[in-house]
Amino acid sequence: AISMTSSLPIIDISPFLTPQSSPSSRQATATAINDACTNFGFFYLTGHGISTETLDHIIHLARQFFALPQEEKNRIKRHPANGPGGGDGARGYQGMGENVTEGRRDMHEAVDWYAEWEDEGNGEVKEGGKQTTYDVLKGPNLWPESPQELKQVYLDYISRLKEIGTAVVRAMGVALNLPPKPENGGDGEDEEVFVRATENSFWVMRMIGYPPLPYPSASNDDLDSLSCGAHTDYGCITLLRADATPGALQVLHKDGKTWIDADPIPGGFVVNIGDMIERWTNGLWKSTLHRVIHRGKGYRVSAPFFFEPGFDVRVKPLEKCVESSGGEGRFGEVVYGEHLMKKIGGNFVGGAETL
Repeated sequence: AISMTSSLPIIDISPFLTPQSSPSSRQATATAINDACTNFGFFYLTGHGISTETLDHIIHLARQFFALPQEEKNRIKRHPANGPGGGDGARGYQGMGENVTEGRRDMHEAVDWYAEWEDEGNGEVKEGGKQTTYDVLKGPNLWPESPQELKQVYLDYISRLKEIGTAVVRAMGVALNLPPKPENGGDGEDEEVFVRATENSFWVMRMIGYPPLPYPSASNDDLDSLSCGAHTDYGCITLLRADATPGALQVLHKDGKTWIDADPIPGGFVVNIGDMIERWTNGLWKSTLHRVIHRGKGYRVSAPFFFEPGFDVRVKPLEKCVESSGGEGRFGEVVYGEHLMKKIGGNFVGGAETL
């Protein structure tokens, strides 16, 4: 893989986070986003306002959790939906090799949290009113007791990331040259279209632990198992914070052959766009295949945040993007939640997205 750090754009999002920023600085950020999404589908994000100390602490807490004894981690284990374990099929801890990508087991462990389900009246409730099973995705989030501060630190972090996600998708509306929002509001295809679609975001927060892969390999193309197999993300945008391990996250270049290292930069996020943005833009911006092959030393930790549309949001190509890409819609309409449910169904051994 060739190193991407030299070629992947670095974009300062601060003009979309500070009200007093100039129109020209906002336009410069929007133009940079358009270039990055057209050419790579990936970029680095700076100017987001979260301190490097906070970002490092997020990784440190994840590392502490993964270092716990296995039985301690299993106390928040993900269980299949509607089964005896009381799980919802998605939330909680997954052990090594439990995730499947492209039919192969991924060599990582992880914890998944999702936006809380608004209405918890689902699944089976036993006598005494205690809920015992949940339909897919409709259970409560499972938080570890140790490290003790993890839950509160992560909840605060998620609320900050939602603000940053909103700023990025607002900049994307400007980047696509969509018309300004009309005075009377409305819900047309103006530059706030992605802001409205993510207002009630069905977000996902993950923390992932990758041990080094256990064997050397001359070729990356003949692998029995990967840290995480090649995939695109499902939704809008992914904000990834990872430890400093180089050469692990790889992005497929537009040539369809070259894998490029997307190594972390100090204090920044690695950002990529997902399948819903590709659909909205009618393929003008492509959701890029990426994978993780961790052959370095030590235990790699990453914490991706997936900023997604609302569960019930309908996604179809924007008229302006259809016109700009030759006049033919390449995608039908989907409801985001239905798209997500299909993906989750095939993601585990026996039945979440990763970075």
